[in-house]
Amino acid sequence: MNATIDGGNAPAATAPADAWWRHPLLWMVIAGPALVVVASFVTLWYALATPDPLVSADYYRRGIEINRTLADKKLMPAVAGRNHATTPVEAVPLPRPEAGR
Repeated sequence: MNATIDGGNAPAATAPADAWWRHPLLWMVIAGPALVVVASFVTLWYALATPDPLVSADYYRRGIEINRTLADKKLMPAVAGRNHATTPVEAVPLPRPEAGR
């Protein structure tokens, strides 16, 4: 049954609700997206302020030279070992005679 003030027609006055900005849970909900917006602007500023490193014009030639150096010095034994570990014995080629002998 609803309580009335004047005896029957008007509803009783309810207590006023708190203002929306006084609820801490609301600020926790707003803080997440606000923090993301601030972080995106910081990231944008950092991206615009820091120059990108340039790739040299002869990057392909330099990569080929590095690969030749590695192959010449036998600096890749792990790759060679991995590739030959799964090769069947009958498929392994015979060692080549060294040039100059």
